[in-house]
Amino acid sequence: MIGYVTFGTNDREKSAKFYDAIAKEMGVGRMMDNDTFIAWGEMGGAPGVAATKPFNGEAATVGNGTMVALQAKDEDQVKRIYEAALANGGTDEGAPGPRGEGFYAAYFRDPDGNKLNAFLVTGPMG
Repeated sequence: MIGYVTFGTNDREKSAKFYDAIAKEMGVGRMMDNDTFIAWGEMGGAPGVAATKPFNGEAATVGNGTMVALQAKDEDQVKRIYEAALANGGTDEGAPGPRGEGFYAAYFRDPDGNKLNAFLVTGPMG
């Protein structure tokens, strides 16, 4: 079971603005916050997301093929998360819409280039 996912960041403030907006739409806030690390979610709740300066002091980089999927409650929330992402420094990787049978999603990157999506399983996937 995943407890939380961490993204490296080179700009804590840009990451904070981006993830604050998405967390707000998903009904959660910051659960941990210090000079180098912010985590969003609820203690004891669903897995959270964190942005941190890398512990080794090197620049944060993007993992090729790595993506975190944020489960939305309905198609409208997928759209709102996507819009919040783009309005807060994110970039488009695929507008909201159906992605094959039984799957609805939107894809975007955070200000550091990490890839995420907001998704909803709408029925049997085939």
